[in-house]
Amino acid sequence: MKYSFNPIFENIEPGFGNSFVYKKYTEDLQNDYESVWHYHPELELVYINNGAGKRQIGSHLSHYRNGDLILVGSNLPHCGFTGTLKKDQSETVIQWKIDAFGAGLFNIPEMKSVKQLFENAKGGIIFHGEDKRIIGAKIESIEEHDNCGKLIGLLDVLRMMAVSENYTILNAAGFWLEAKVEDHNRINSVFNYVKENFRQQISLDEIAGHISMTPSAFCKYFKKVTRKTFVEFVNEYRLIHAAKLLHESNLGVSDICYECGFNNYSHFTKKFKEMSGKTPLHYRNEWKYVLNNN
Repeated sequence: MKYSFNPIFENIEPGFGNSFVYKKYTEDLQNDYESVWHYHPELELVYINNGAGKRQIGSHLSHYRNGDLILVGSNLPHCGFTGTLKKDQSETVIQWKIDAFGAGLFNIPEMKSVKQLFENAKGGIIFHGEDKRIIGAKIESIEEHDNCGKLIGLLDVLRMMAVSENYTILNAAGFWLEAKVEDHNRINSVFNYVKENFRQQISLDEIAGHISMTPSAFCKYFKKVTRKTFVEFVNEYRLIHAAKLLHESNLGVSDICYECGFNNYSHFTKKFKEMSGKTPLHYRNEWKYVLNNN
């Protein structure tokens, strides 16, 4: 398969008479683009009403369960989210350019908190708890309104997110596309290589040669750009994938260990517990208990 080593630029065009894009995906209408490593100048707001999945925002890797609400900043590479939607799942996506509603709107005093929200979104923001559900329901209700009502609804959503205190900035110390062009190409080449090959062992010689660097120079470069070692990054990717499989598949825990690229079950269990605070089996059983009691 021919593979692009740079994030794909997604061209986003609002429909006639609209200044932003509003889309809702379901089991019958899947969002295939989110599985592709891509970026765009538009900010992107994603609400997933249910289920589990994994996400990569810049150099940040994480797994979510019980739905997701995330704001992705302009030109921040991302992929992941739901994968395949099931009958009880929906994914709502809103995309807009910073100046879509007028060049000066977010510079007025009343919009100070929203402007700060956009600044924080450069690292990707996830919202938690009751705020996630309340704001998510508001996002879904926008669909019911005419064009003017949709715009008012979106501005109200931005206000709600701006005043929320229940959030995490995913990639505050990480990488986004404000670095040099050569850094974009190199680091995204590494991300994509890991995405395609994490099930196998990836040596430092192999990955360094992939971007025409010596292993020593690569290690220093990768740590400088992502604030983590390459080994840490690969292990994170494998563990996030393992968490997703523990939720979504019937594979045994030992099978998941090897499916995700670990060649030692004890090491896998130790690393998973460091990440989640639980053993893989405890993590799976806890999730089954939540599903059975909801």
